Amino acid sequence: MPRAISPAVRRFSPSLAAVLPAVAAVVAVSGCSRSQPPPPPPPEVLVTPVVQQDVPLHAEWVGTMEGFVNAQVMPRVQGYLLEQRYQDGSQVTAGQLLFEIDDRPYRAALDKALGELAEAQATLRKHQLDVARYQPLVGEGAVSREELDNAVQASRAGEAQVKAAEAAVTNARLDLDWTRVYSPIDGIAGIAPVQLGDLVTPSTVLTTVSQVDPMKVTFPITEREYIRVADRIKEHEGGQLEDEPVFHVILADGSAYPHPGQFYAADRAVDRERGTIRMQALFPNPDATLRPGQYARVRAVVDTLRSAVVVPERAVQELQGVDQVAVVGSDDKVTLRTVTAGVQQDGLWVIDAGLRPGERVVTEGLQKVKDGIAVSAKPDPSAAPAPAAAPSPPPGEG
Repeated sequence: MPRAISPAVRRFSPSLAAVLPAVAAVVAVSGCSRSQPPPPPPPEVLVTPVVQQDVPLHAEWVGTMEGFVNAQVMPRVQGYLLEQRYQDGSQVTAGQLLFEIDDRPYRAALDKALGELAEAQATLRKHQLDVARYQPLVGEGAVSREELDNAVQASRAGEAQVKAAEAAVTNARLDLDWTRVYSPIDGIAGIAPVQLGDLVTPSTVLTTVSQVDPMKVTFPITEREYIRVADRIKEHEGGQLEDEPVFHVILADGSAYPHPGQFYAADRAVDRERGTIRMQALFPNPDATLRPGQYARVRAVVDTLRSAVVVPERAVQELQGVDQVAVVGSDDKVTLRTVTAGVQQDGLWVIDAGLRPGERVVTEGLQKVKDGIAVSAKPDPSAAPAPAAAPSPPPGEG
C-alpha cells in the first residue's frame, strides 16, 4: 500500500506531486526499450540457379587388368637349367633367347641318331645293289625269281628304315634346339620362378611374357545391364556401331588414368552362380603404367538424360524420408519445398519434380534458414553445374 506524503514534506517540496508522474513515465519508457532489442540482420546464404542440361549417366564396375597376350614360357625338354639370358621384369622381343638347358644328353642322342641313319642308308644301298645285280641273272637262270623278290623286299624295308632313321634325327635335332628357350612375343618378362641348376620339365613354367600395350581390363556386368546393351554389342561386333562407348579407369589410389579405352569383347556365357557376364575393354598403355593383375574401377556412359533439371548435391536435404530444397524467391524470402529427386551423378541431383529452371536454391547455410525467413543471398560460384554436352574423364575419387 503506498505511503501518504506528510504535510511537512508537502510544505518543503510544493512541486513534488507534479514531478513524480514525470519520473514514473521516464522509468516506464526505459523499461520498454530494454525488452525490445533491434531485429538481427538476415542470415547470409549462398545460392545457385537451377539448371536444365543433358546429364550423362555413368555406370561403374570393378575390373582386373590383363596383358593383351600373356604367354607362359615352358621348356619342351627336360634338363638342368644352365643360363638365364634376360633381366627379370625387363622388356623382351619375340625370338629373344631367355633360357639355356644342359644340351649334352641331346647332342649325344643326335649323334646316335645320325649313326643309325648312316647304318640304315648303308643297308639300303646293299639291298639296292642286290636287286640291280639279280635282275639280269634271273633271265639267265643263274638266280631264282625267289631270290630276286627277297632282294626287292629287303630293299623296300631298307627304305622304310632310312625314313625312320631320318625322323629320329629330326626329333633329336628338335630336342637339341629346344634346350634354348626363346620368347614367343614382344612384352615384359616376369620374374623367373626357377633358379640356375634346377631340373626343369615340360610342365615347368620358366616365366611369363605379357604384351602390355594395349592392356585388357576384364569386368563383370549384371545380366540386366547386358540385356540393355546387347544390341549395341552386336553392332560393335558387326562393325556397324557409330557411337562407340568410351571407357575410363580409376586406379587404386583414386587417380584417373589419362588414356580412355574402348570396348573389346563380351564373354560367350553368363555366370550362373553370379548372374554376370564378363566384358573386356582395351586401354593404351604406352608407358607400361598398367600391369597385369591390377584392380581398377571402370566407368562408362551408358545413357543420357536429355534436358534434365539439376541442382548440386548439397542443395538437397533429406528429412524423414522426404527430399527438400530451400528456394529463395525474388524477394529474398525462403520457401522450403519438397522435391522428387531422381538419379545422382557427378555431384549433381537430377530433380524429377518440384523445381523449375532458373529458380535459386540454397547450397550453403541451410541450417540457418526456415520457411518464410528473409535471407541475404549471394551467388555460389563453385556450385553452378557445368554444361555436360561431352563427358570428360572422371575425376579421381577417394
